[in-house]
Amino acid sequence: MSLKVYNVLSRKKEEFIPLEEGKVKMYACGITASGDAHIGHAYQAIIFDVIKKYLEYIGYDVTYVRNYTDVDDKIIIKARELGVNPMDYANKTIKKTDEELSRLFVDKPTIESKATECISDMIFFIEKLIEKGHAYSTENGDVFFKVSSFSDYGKLSNRIVDDSLSGVRINIEPGKLDDKDFALWKNAKDDEIYWESPWGPGRPGWHIECSAMGMKYLGETIDIHGGGRDLIFPHHENEIAQSESLTGKMFSKYWLHNGLIKVNGQKMSKSLNNGILIEEVLDLYNPEVIRITLLENNYRSDMNIVDGIFEIYESKIYNIYKLFYLIDDLGKNLKSNKNSEDFKIIDSNFRKAMNNDFNTSVAISDIFEYVNTINKLIKENNIQRMVDIKYALVNIYKVLGLLGQEPNKVIEEIKNKYLKINNISEEKINNMIIKRQRYKEEKNWNEADKIRDELYSKRIIIKDGSKKTEWDIDIPFKQKNGNF
Repeated sequence: MSLKVYNVLSRKKEEFIPLEEGKVKMYACGITASGDAHIGHAYQAIIFDVIKKYLEYIGYDVTYVRNYTDVDDKIIIKARELGVNPMDYANKTIKKTDEELSRLFVDKPTIESKATECISDMIFFIEKLIEKGHAYSTENGDVFFKVSSFSDYGKLSNRIVDDSLSGVRINIEPGKLDDKDFALWKNAKDDEIYWESPWGPGRPGWHIECSAMGMKYLGETIDIHGGGRDLIFPHHENEIAQSESLTGKMFSKYWLHNGLIKVNGQKMSKSLNNGILIEEVLDLYNPEVIRITLLENNYRSDMNIVDGIFEIYESKIYNIYKLFYLIDDLGKNLKSNKNSEDFKIIDSNFRKAMNNDFNTSVAISDIFEYVNTINKLIKENNIQRMVDIKYALVNIYKVLGLLGQEPNKVIEEIKNKYLKINNISEEKINNMIIKRQRYKEEKNWNEADKIRDELYSKRIIIKDGSKKTEWDIDIPFKQKNGNF
């Protein structure tokens, strides 16, 4: 089965055929460095990280460009509030965001571009648009794109340009000829950061940044352009208009957009105070828990983060790694068969899911079927097949950034987290188990049961075996502190 992707431009699934055989040029709009990155930024970064990794998995040479907007109104306002240089503020924010994305196992793109590194490219781009009659400058030093000069405007978002709106807000921006026109260059206000240009000191508009950077690093036509669904209009629509007006060529062959993040059914917003920062979830959960939670959703759908959802997948990840730890212990003297039938089946199923528009939801649901198979093999004492299945899962699902950690590290991390939450130590648990054992030997069942119940009140489960009593944590579906 060949790879099929949902192309927002055509509004249908299409077979993916790159412009150049064996190579893919991909651009995804990155983050505006105006503040701490939130879970929505993580969602988009993880989605396109997976898309890039899967394209490489099936044999493509991928050049992936992701940008940072490091100059805009929000950055300038925030820097002014803090009394710092806007460029210093943006760079500090970018560094922090990069570190957080790295902790989420998001690989660096092939090229990570900053808008301020491409100002001369943007100025050249704008000059050519003016020469071609697609843009105009004003007496104030602003430059606007003339939307009426591009007949295909609206083809991505499927919006019809309504001429009746023309002129409604002209007075807000002096020199602007039509309300639909958008800024390519903004004249510098007092005490703002600026660059010299043929139209006077100023800085680029938001939309021109991605077009200029995309062309600089990938050429006039690229294979994939991506971003969040909220960017379809006006950002990506405007990118198409200015890029295709300049070159007369298709800007991107495929347009891919991920859904948005909601929290308990509501859009994240400052007014609702329901935003979730990346650093907040990383403080609470193993990065893999965050990735699997987000990737279990179909990437084109909105992701609804409801209370307890991370705990559900934390429990799943915890149990998978306990199984991996057991396999490592039982199969320590066995070598994995890289050409096993299990590897072929898991790889085939993975490709089938991912070739259907990167369906990570199906690919992840398959993991739990393989877990069921492993549990059956434990009863059958078929250790070799368990070793082979684990090898396949680790090496195939690294495409999703899953199942590649050291099992004991993950187990201990999650275990210790819940011991801390429930204010109990391993030493205390072991002492209570010893005390309970004495009560059982004395046939004092009531006192033995009290200890069992006290431990369970701390979310500790004890399991009596033929030789010894073991304990484990019980991850609640919702934390007591109500986080997310």
